[in-house]
Amino acid sequence: MKKSDFYYDLPEELIAQHPVEHRDESRLLHLNSETNEIEHLHFRDILDQLNRGDTLVLNDSRVIPARLFGTKASLQNPVEVLLLKRLNETDWETIVNPGRRLKTGAHIVFKEDVLEADIIDVLPDGNRVLRFEFTGIWEEVLDELGEMPLPPYIHERLIDKERYQTVYSKVSGSAAAPTAGLHFTEELLEEIRSKGVNIAFLTLHVGLGTFRPVKEDEIEDHLMHTEEYVISSETCDLINKTRHEGNKVIAVGTTSCRVLESLKQDENYNILPEKSSTDIFIYPGYKFKVIDNLITNFHLPESTLVMLVSALAGKDEILNAYKIAVEEKYRFFSFGDAMYIEGNKDNYTGLHQGKVF
Repeated sequence: MKKSDFYYDLPEELIAQHPVEHRDESRLLHLNSETNEIEHLHFRDILDQLNRGDTLVLNDSRVIPARLFGTKASLQNPVEVLLLKRLNETDWETIVNPGRRLKTGAHIVFKEDVLEADIIDVLPDGNRVLRFEFTGIWEEVLDELGEMPLPPYIHERLIDKERYQTVYSKVSGSAAAPTAGLHFTEELLEEIRSKGVNIAFLTLHVGLGTFRPVKEDEIEDHLMHTEEYVISSETCDLINKTRHEGNKVIAVGTTSCRVLESLKQDENYNILPEKSSTDIFIYPGYKFKVIDNLITNFHLPESTLVMLVSALAGKDEILNAYKIAVEEKYRFFSFGDAMYIEGNKDNYTGLHQGKVF
C-alpha cells in the first residue's frame, strides 16, 4: 500500500487550536463500518452507544510539562529541550533544538541554581541524553519551569495546562496526551458506570513518535516508534470476562488499542497482564484480536493513525467519513472532535463478543 492511499484534503482552518469550553460538548461522528452509516452526535451521546456489560479501556498516562527553555552556558544562545524518556533519576533522552550546535559536554542552564543539564551522549538518531542537576523535587521543578509539549500544528498557547490532560490521568510519563480521552468528564464517566458499563485502565506513555510522519512511499517499509506500557491482571480479568460474556471491548484512543492488540493470549483467548513495550504497526489487512470498537479523534493525513482506523473500519469507509467530517466542518486533531467507530467484523480474529472469528 502507498502512503498516498491515506491522503485526504484538510483545510487548515479546521485544525482545532484550543479545546471546546466543556469537554463533552465536542462533536462525535458515529461510523458503523458494517453498514457505512454515519450519524452526527455530541460526545456526551456516547452514553447511548454503550451497553451494560461492555468495557471501556482508558489510558491513564499523564502528560509531563516536557518542553524546557534554557540557554547554552558558554554563549547564552537559546536552547529548547523536549523530554522524551526518563532513563534514571537524572538522565533523560531528549530532542534538543538547535541540536547540531550542541555536542557532548555542552552545559545548558534553565534556571541558575535550580535546573541545569549537561549533554552526556548523542544518539544515532540525533537525540541527546541530558544529565540534569536540580534543586528540590524533580516534579515540582518541572512543573514550575516546563511547558506542555503541544503538537506542532497547535500555534496558540494553552492557558490551562489541565486541558491537555484527561480527567483520569494518573501516571506521569507522556510527552503527548492520549487525546481521545480529553472528551470525558467525571460526570460522564459516572453516568457510564451507572449504566453498568465497566471502565478499565492501562498505562501507555505516549512518545513524540506519534507525530512522526511516514516518509516511505510503501507503508510496509515504515519503522514504528516504541512506547512503554503496563496492564494489570485486574484490567485483563475484566476485559476477558467482557469478551467471554458476549459484550464489547471499546478502546478509548489508539494508544489503548495498540496496547490491547500487542498483548499475549492463552489458549482460551484470555489476554495476559504485562509490563513491556510495543512497536505494533496496524494498517489495513490487520485482524483485530481484542478490541471491537474504538473512540478516537481525527488524525493527520497519511499518518500511521489514519492507517490504524482504516484497518478497523476499511480505508474507503474512513476516507469517506473524513470527507464528510470536512464538509460538516468538524474540528480536527488533538483539541478537535471525536469519532466512535464500530469495527467491521471482517477485520476481526480470535474471540469477539463471545464468538470465535
